[in-house]
Amino acid sequence: MSSLPFDFNDNLMPLAARMRPRTLEHYVGQQHIVAPGTPLYQAILAGRVFSLILWGPPGTGKTTLAEIIASHAKASMQRLSAVTAGVKEIRDAISEAKLRQQQYQQRTLLFVDEVHRFNKAQQDAFLPFIEDGTIIFIGATTENPAFALNNAVLSRTRVCVLKPLTDADLKTVLTRTLHSHPEGLAALKLSLSPAAEQLLIQLSAGDARRLLNILEQLAELVQNATISVEQVRQIVPQQLPGFDREGELFYDLISAFHKSVRGSDPDAALYWYCRILAGGGDPLYVARRLLAIASEDIGNADPRALTLAKDAWDTFQRVGPAEGERAIAQAAVYLALAPKSNAVYQAFNDMKQVVASQRDYPVPLHLRNAPTQLQKQLGHGAEYRYAHNEPGAYAAGERYLPAELWGQQFYHPSDRGMEKQLAEKLRYLRELDANSKNKRQP
Repeated sequence: MSSLPFDFNDNLMPLAARMRPRTLEHYVGQQHIVAPGTPLYQAILAGRVFSLILWGPPGTGKTTLAEIIASHAKASMQRLSAVTAGVKEIRDAISEAKLRQQQYQQRTLLFVDEVHRFNKAQQDAFLPFIEDGTIIFIGATTENPAFALNNAVLSRTRVCVLKPLTDADLKTVLTRTLHSHPEGLAALKLSLSPAAEQLLIQLSAGDARRLLNILEQLAELVQNATISVEQVRQIVPQQLPGFDREGELFYDLISAFHKSVRGSDPDAALYWYCRILAGGGDPLYVARRLLAIASEDIGNADPRALTLAKDAWDTFQRVGPAEGERAIAQAAVYLALAPKSNAVYQAFNDMKQVVASQRDYPVPLHLRNAPTQLQKQLGHGAEYRYAHNEPGAYAAGERYLPAELWGQQFYHPSDRGMEKQLAEKLRYLRELDANSKNKRQP
């Protein structure tokens, strides 16, 4: 499993591999963690290497940074991919690291790509060797380490968050590639029109590897010429959506959608919904989220929102994606513009907390069921006032909570939408209670 250094002049290698920076000076992006003067920058220069988790989207420099760290530390770099490696490969890598340490007094940097794909037992297998210094462990992941990695691994490593490359970063990569020789494309004398360059950077979406892969395809078609927008579109006919159905980005998109609807922005809600669709996301996942939003964020301010969200789901199942996706979009816009209230959500959570934290109060006698004569003799149902026999079908002054909770109010309607009317109704009923001559006493 040991890896030899790349031959960066091997033109049979993919362009992205040939253009991989080998020094901190040429490393592009991530200045928030490796700018001169930062702790990690200083540690790398000094060869003081520690175990890391590099968390970030594809093409942001995780593997490159690991290679640079190994170079400065004069460590041998071994690579494992959690996609293909198992327990045997882990053991072999550790054995090689031990042998290298014993025979050559050389440290080993073990780089594990897609480390989140290892299960708990596989992750735990590295722990003793991280602790005793057999390996310098660097794991790369596109998933949130807090969810994807064991706490034991996280406690022995430092997490560095890598961000998508900026347009300026990508322009730097592009310019360097076009003018580099022999690893780059300088021999082909290529250039891009300003519009083609802008489109290529846009399509790359912060991913240097994606940019270089598209550029390499363009270089196979065009030589000694200026690349046009039309040629870029020929290679990449449509926007490459950034998406992972089970990954961090998926949940970020869903979160952005939910917060846009909650924030009453229909345009943003549609944007994030379309991003999810463009990436191959399940429209019914969005429909389910709309049902949650209708209950959590709108509630009784507009009870129709729950029905409309359910109808959108039903429409999708009846007519299929072509028409059903639009029905979900209709519901998203309606819910975004609906009056908002989380009063029911809050009241429900508060009452669950009361039930969980306090003892089980007995049901008041007047509310108990009395199907037998014995229960009636025991007072079950006694003095219960049948609301329909009262003025306005309301038994003013009656109590329905356990006596220990009398006087407490959990549902506080907002002054928005239909809930404003419910608040007025509730105030009216409370006034009737306060003025009632039949007020139930403790």
